[in-house]
Amino acid sequence: MTGEPAAARWRLAVDAEQCIGSAACAGACARFRMTDDGRAEPVAEVVDAEEAVRDAAECCPVEAITVTDADTGAPVAP
Repeated sequence: MTGEPAAARWRLAVDAEQCIGSAACAGACARFRMTDDGRAEPVAEVVDAEEAVRDAAECCPVEAITVTDADTGAPVAP
């Protein structure tokens, strides 16, 4: 045990019914990709916390992306 706090982890979700396929999230952050049907999805459900993930969620024009703390469930973005 190093005594250092664990790195923050975030849970990503995209509401596929709300997503309009603008691809703003995928353009802002490699943690998101576009599916064959033109909707966004996270590359992984839980990722290390990074500002680009928050930026991607906040640039979604319909707020279809939610980012929450993986441990507590507290909202991170939008």
